[in-house]
Amino acid sequence: MVLRILSTMFWVTLTLSSIALFPVAVLIWAVTAPFDRRKVVLHQFTCFWGSLYTFINPAWPVKIVGREKIDRSETYVMVANHLSLLDILVLFRLFTHYKWVSKSENFRIPCIGWNMRLNRYIELRRGDRASVVEMMRQCERTLGEGSSIMMFPEGTRSNTGKMRAFKTGAFELALKSRRPILPLVVTGTSDALPKAGFVLQGRHPIEVTVLDTIPFEDFEGQSAEAVAETVRNVIGQHLGEKGLTPVAAAPRPA
Repeated sequence: MVLRILSTMFWVTLTLSSIALFPVAVLIWAVTAPFDRRKVVLHQFTCFWGSLYTFINPAWPVKIVGREKIDRSETYVMVANHLSLLDILVLFRLFTHYKWVSKSENFRIPCIGWNMRLNRYIELRRGDRASVVEMMRQCERTLGEGSSIMMFPEGTRSNTGKMRAFKTGAFELALKSRRPILPLVVTGTSDALPKAGFVLQGRHPIEVTVLDTIPFEDFEGQSAEAVAETVRNVIGQHLGEKGLTPVAAAPRPA
């Protein structure tokens, strides 16, 4: 009962704060539009907005390991394992510039989804080949403009806490754009808020670990499937996972 009450308070706080913060996002978008075409300032505000819910919640102490490995002047294809809705909030704690690739349903959430559109995050309708092709084109253009891309190559949250098969889209992008890959490891979020349900699960430390960058030269000439397997194994080794299943291929852009 206590957890349900606290969970209700959290979701009410998230809703009310989003209503209050969205007009601020609109103001930042309008003021910076003439000189900030990549929406760097707006994304930093969005990082603050997303981080706010872990800053104020003592049940979710977040530790960032390896932040110094991020080169702020570099343009990455950033990939992370996916355990919970909280992954998005804790990855904002990196406070580095990138564009999310996110499912279309998230863009329809009042205030939060509208802010995603202001940031020019990239929408994907899962299971729609035309949307996958358009997403890939937008990602290529975004990387070309100097903004990193953030993706969950599993495509959806894990039911078990173990990594799902990796789709190859992120790695096709890295190969085509000749950009380095930055692997990220998230732990603890599935215990704090499991995939099934919206009831918070008490105090659970959360950690985001920035692994070593994988330069383009290290995977140049390889297939996207091979690169996906390599990166999945790198993340899996950090998680202590064994016996990983084969990667899943994604449709290639026309």
